[in-house]
Amino acid sequence: MASSHSSSPVPQSNSSDAFFKKEMDATKHFRPVQSLPDVCPKEPTGDPSNLCDSPSLVVDQQRWTIYHSKVNLPAALNDPRLAKRESDFFTKTWGVDFVDTEVTPSFYLPQITKEHFALYQQEIAPREKVHERCKNICTPKDTFDRTLLHTHDKSRTDLEQVPKIFMKPDFALEDSLTFNTVLPWSHFSTAGGKGNRDAASSRLLQEKLSHYLDIVEVNIAHQISLRSEAFFHAMTSQHELQDYLRKTSQAVKLLREKISKIDKVVCEGSLRVLRLALTRNNCIKAYNKLKLMATVHQTQPTVQLLLSTSEFVGALDLIATTQEVLQQELQGIHSFRHLGSQLCELEKLIDKMMIAEFSTYARNDLNRPLEDDCQILEEERLVSLVFGLLKQRKLNFYEIYGDEMINTAKNIIKQCVVNTVSQIEEIDTEVVVKLADQMRMMNFPQWFDLLKNIFSKFTIFLKRIKATLNTIRSVVFLVLDKNQKNRDLEDTLQKNSAKESTVDSEVAYLTHEGMFISDAFGEGELPPAAADNTSQRNTSPNSEPCSSDSVSEPECTTDSSSSKEQTSSSVTPGGVEMMISDDMKLTDLELVRLANNIQELLYNASDICHDRSVKFLMARAKDGFLEKLNSNEFVTLSRLMEGFILDTEQICGRKSMSLRGALQSQANRFVNRFHEEKKTKLSLLLDNERWKQAEVPAEFQDLVDSVSDGRISLPEKKSAATEERKPAEFLIVEGQKYATVGTVLLLIRIILEYCQCVDNIPSITTDMLTRLSDLLKYFNSRSCQLVLGAGALQVVGLKTITTKNLALSSRCLQLIVHYIPIIRAHFEARLQPKQFSMLRHFDHITKDYHDHIAEISAKLVAIMDSLFDKLLSKYEVKAPVPSACFRNICKQMAKMHEAIYDLLPEEQTQMLFLRINASYKLHLKRQLAHLNVVNDGGPLNGLVTSDVAFYTGNLQALKGLNNLDLNMAEIWEQKR
Repeated sequence: MASSHSSSPVPQSNSSDAFFKKEMDATKHFRPVQSLPDVCPKEPTGDPSNLCDSPSLVVDQQRWTIYHSKVNLPAALNDPRLAKRESDFFTKTWGVDFVDTEVTPSFYLPQITKEHFALYQQEIAPREKVHERCKNICTPKDTFDRTLLHTHDKSRTDLEQVPKIFMKPDFALEDSLTFNTVLPWSHFSTAGGKGNRDAASSRLLQEKLSHYLDIVEVNIAHQISLRSEAFFHAMTSQHELQDYLRKTSQAVKLLREKISKIDKVVCEGSLRVLRLALTRNNCIKAYNKLKLMATVHQTQPTVQLLLSTSEFVGALDLIATTQEVLQQELQGIHSFRHLGSQLCELEKLIDKMMIAEFSTYARNDLNRPLEDDCQILEEERLVSLVFGLLKQRKLNFYEIYGDEMINTAKNIIKQCVVNTVSQIEEIDTEVVVKLADQMRMMNFPQWFDLLKNIFSKFTIFLKRIKATLNTIRSVVFLVLDKNQKNRDLEDTLQKNSAKESTVDSEVAYLTHEGMFISDAFGEGELPPAAADNTSQRNTSPNSEPCSSDSVSEPECTTDSSSSKEQTSSSVTPGGVEMMISDDMKLTDLELVRLANNIQELLYNASDICHDRSVKFLMARAKDGFLEKLNSNEFVTLSRLMEGFILDTEQICGRKSMSLRGALQSQANRFVNRFHEEKKTKLSLLLDNERWKQAEVPAEFQDLVDSVSDGRISLPEKKSAATEERKPAEFLIVEGQKYATVGTVLLLIRIILEYCQCVDNIPSITTDMLTRLSDLLKYFNSRSCQLVLGAGALQVVGLKTITTKNLALSSRCLQLIVHYIPIIRAHFEARLQPKQFSMLRHFDHITKDYHDHIAEISAKLVAIMDSLFDKLLSKYEVKAPVPSACFRNICKQMAKMHEAIYDLLPEEQTQMLFLRINASYKLHLKRQLAHLNVVNDGGPLNGLVTSDVAFYTGNLQALKGLNNLDLNMAEIWEQKR
C-alpha cells in the first residue's frame, strides 16, 4: 500500500458491530477506565464521547491485544472469498476429472428465505433496542475477551485437525520421508482392477489437503481482519513521523553551523597551541632519543676501556643498563639489532675474565712472601672482583681460592725444606736427590727448627687467608644488608601509597586520562601531584625539568634503568668504600649459604695446614725417628705442636683433629716406649738392689722438698752449691726421716717424670695414669718377691734376708704410700670428670702397699715368735737367776731393736715390740703351765718373777721403749 502525506481519515462505524472508535484528535489523553460493581463491568468516568476504543501505548502497553499479532502482506492481500484455485499440481497427474464441479442442490433440503426469520426478528427487536441502550451506557467488560476467547478456541479446534507434520519448522517436501508421509503413494496403483479405487483415494486425499488449506487460510484471514485497524492506523501515522524527521534534520543542521563557528572562533587557536606544544615535545623526545642512541653506540668502546682498568662491576652495570635501554627505549631500531647479542657475548667474556682475574689474585695473594705482614693484597681489587662475581651469580668462586690454598700449602713445606737443607753442609743434595730423604738425614735440633719454621709460615698463611675471606664475607653481608634495607623501603612505600590512595579526581584525570596534557604543558603548569608524577616518570635523578629556553634530557634513561643505577655507599672492614647497586638478584638464602661456605673455607684452610703437617711428620717418622726421642725432646715437640694447634684454633675458630690425632698417636707410642724404658730400668735396679740403706744425695732431697711445696716437677740442672753439699743419711719428708734404698730414690724420680710428662702432654694423662699404676704395682710385687719371698738370695747373692732388710723394705713402701695421694691429686686435676673412675687404680695400689707393709711386720713378729718358741721350750725354773734362757732372749731383743730402731719411726717400733712382747708372754705362759709353776709366792714363783723382772728391765732399757706397758701379769694362769 502506498501512503501519502495527507491520508484519509479512518472510517468510523456507527453500527452496533463496531468494536473500536478512533478520536480525531490524536494528541488527546484518555482517562483510565474504572470498573463499577453490579450494573456494568466497566463505566467511563467522563464524557462518553471521550471514550476511545483504539489501543493506547500508555494504557495498554502491558495488555495483549490483537494488535500484537504479526501479519505478512501476501496473506493480507489474499482474498479468502475467492473460489478454490482452478488448478494445482494434482491435475497434472490425476487428470481433468480432479477439478471441482458445481454441486447441485439437494432435493431433500427446503429453500430458506428471509421470510422464515420475520417472526424471530419481531420478537427480538425490543430486546435488541434495550440491549443497544445498555451497551451505549456501558459496554460489557469482557465482550471482546469472550469473543476473542471463543474465536481463539474455535481456531485452536480447527487447527488441531491439521496434522503436526505441517506445523514443523523444518517441513519440506524435498525430504523423501516427509513427502511419503504427506502423499502415501502406496495407495495409488494402476495394476489390475483397482483403478477406480485409486481414483477415489486420490480425490479423498486432495479434498483432505484442500480442507487443511482452507482451515489455515481461514485462520490467517481471521487474524488479518483482527489486525486491520492497527495496520491502517500505522499507515496513516507515517506522514507525522516524516514531519518530525524533517524538523529534526533542520535543527541538527543549524546546530552544526553554530558549532563550526564556535570552533573557528574559540577552539581552533587553542588547539593549534596545544598541537604545536605537543609537536615541540615530540621533537625534544626525538632529539633525546638520538642522544640516547649516540650514547648506546659508545657502549662497546666504554666497556673495553673499563675492562682495560679491571672495572668489571662498572662494565657489567653499563651492559645491563644498555640492554635494558635497548629492550625498552630503543626496541625495534634496525641499526641496533645485533647489539644485544654482542653485549651478551661480551658479558660472557667478562665472566671468564673475572674468574681468571680472581684465580690470578688468589695465586698472587697466597704465594707472596710469608712475612709478619697480614695485610690484604689490593683490597679494592678484591672487592671489585667479588661484587662482579656476585652480580653474575658466580657463587662458586671460593672453590678457586680453596684449590690455590692446597697448592700453596704444599709449596710452603717444600720451600722450607729446600731452604733448610741448603743451609746444612752435611747433606749432599747431589747424592740424596729426594727431599724426603734429605729431611730424614737431619738430626732432631735441625728437624725441630724446620718444623718450627713450617708452623710459623702456616700461622702467617692462615692469618692472610682469614683476612682475605673476612673481606669477602663482609662484601656478602653488605649485599645481604642492602637487600634487607630494600625490602624495608618497599614495605614503607607500600604503606605510604596505601595511605595516599585518595587523590584529587582532577589530578587523577590529568595523570591517567590526559597524558598528552602533561606532555604539552610545562611541568610548572601542572598541579603538584601531577608534576611530581611526571618528573618521576620522565626524568632521571640528575636531569632538570623541561623549560622553553633550554632542552633537557628527560628521556635519556628508562624507569627501570634509572632505578637500577641507584646505588648506596658502604665501607668494608678494611676501609674501602664501595657502591652497592640494587640489581643484585640474589636471595637471602643464597647469600647466607655463600657466607657459610666462605667460613667453611677458612676451616678447610686449617685442615689443609694440619694435613700437610701430618704428612710431614709421617715422612720423618718412617724410620722410627720420633719413637727414639727422649722425653725432653718429645715434650718439646709436643709443646710446639700443641702451640700450633691452639694458634690455628684461635685463628680459624674451630678444632682440626688430624694433627691432634697424629700427635696423640705419637704420644701413645712415646708413652709405650717411655713406660717400657722406665719399667726395664726399675727391673734392673731391683735385680741389683742389695736392700741396704743408701745415702740421699742433695738433689733428691731438693726434689722431695719441691714436691712438699705442692708442685711436682723435675729439678733443674745441678748447681755448684748442690754439688758441694754432702749426701744425707736419711730422706726428710715433711719432717719425717725415711731410710731408703737407691732404687726407691730413683723410683721417686721416675714417678715425677711420669707426672711431668702429664703436665707437658695433657693428651696422654689417661695413658700415663695406667702406665704409672702398672709401674707401682710392679715395684710392689717385685720387691715382695725379692724380700719377703727371699728372691734376692738368688738374684743378688745375699746370704740371708735380715730384719734390717725387712724393716728397710717396709720403710720404702711407706715412702711410696706417702706420695700416692699427692700423685692422685696431680692426675685428678688433669682428668675430665668422666674419667675420675680411673683414679680407683690408686686406691687399689694403696691397699696393696698397706697389705705388703703389714706382711713385713708380721714377718718380723714371726721371726721373734719362732725364737721364743725355741728358747722357752727348754726353759727350766732353777737357779741361777737370771737364767741363760732369759739372757739369750734379752740379747735377741736388743739385736732386733738395734736393727730396726734407726729405720722405723718410734711409734712403729713400739707397736712392733708390743706385738713381740705379746708373743713372748704367750710362749712363757704355755711353758709355765707345762712346768706347773703358779703364782703362789713359792720358791719357783720367786725364780720366775726374778727372770721376768730381768726381761722387763732389759726391754724397757732399750731406746724408745722405756714407757712401754708390758703387762707381765698375763703370764700367770688366772685362778678360777
